[in-house]
Amino acid sequence: MTDPRTRNLIGYGRTRPHAAWPGGARVAVSFVLNYEEGGERSVADGDPHAETYLTPDIVGLPPKPGRSLSVEDQFEYGSRAGFWRILRLFGERGLPFTCWAVGLALFRNPDAGRAMAEAGHEVASHSWRWIDYADMPEAQERNDIRRTVQTIRDITGTPPLGWYTGRYSENTRRLVMEETETLYDSDSYNDDLPYWTQVAGRPRLIVPYALDTNDFKFATTPGWMSGEDFFAYLKAAFDQLYQEGAEEPKMMSIGLHCRLAGRPARAAALGRFMDHVTGHDRVWVCRRVEIARHWMATHPAPAGPPG
Repeated sequence: MTDPRTRNLIGYGRTRPHAAWPGGARVAVSFVLNYEEGGERSVADGDPHAETYLTPDIVGLPPKPGRSLSVEDQFEYGSRAGFWRILRLFGERGLPFTCWAVGLALFRNPDAGRAMAEAGHEVASHSWRWIDYADMPEAQERNDIRRTVQTIRDITGTPPLGWYTGRYSENTRRLVMEETETLYDSDSYNDDLPYWTQVAGRPRLIVPYALDTNDFKFATTPGWMSGEDFFAYLKAAFDQLYQEGAEEPKMMSIGLHCRLAGRPARAAALGRFMDHVTGHDRVWVCRRVEIARHWMATHPAPAGPPG
């Protein structure tokens, strides 16, 4: 089968819309915390081998039959310690984030979901498990979507309004639209601004994500070697977008993981970057659902299929 999403290599072209962010902001900054610990591949959950993708501090692990207790420990650090350190960093500065919450991971540590909701952060969906959905049967993926929505609703009191599977299938976007109340999804990395697309004849708002301004490069090769690397790259990206924003405001996504940015040295670099951002005026630090609602109001879905 072929991907039903037609490639669009042109996008907005030379005539990009003015974002008109609230308060005349030059940049809309979206911090995203990926809550995945407990939803990764594990023999204990019936998977054929332990997790090998984005395992902290041990890059390039081969698939290992049987449990890998050291890998499990590293993921557990994220939920036991890293999460709370990151939550405290944002709380101290009064800044919001959006959480890509893996349903099973949140089910296994519901207090994390409650803490985020109580602090006013957006708990969006990262599907039921932190696995590759590319070849999953449609019925199984649909069921995972339903379980995720119900779990987030039960824990936080509200259903997710945003969605990011990450390793998605050709069916994901359509299934999410059919099964959820979400306003947007972020399974896209192809722009600095939100945009509308058509899915099964219906408009869908895409709020693109980013993998370059993302701490997952602490677990890839080549990648970040220190917190200084991470801070320097985030600062350069923000400074460039802030400069461009004088004429053409855009958005910036910063991806975080509890088991990665939650480590002390990396958390310190994250805190420095947060302070750099808040040291500027005309910056909108916001949840992604706020970006979605703003775009819907300011740049409504066009009539008919996109050109």
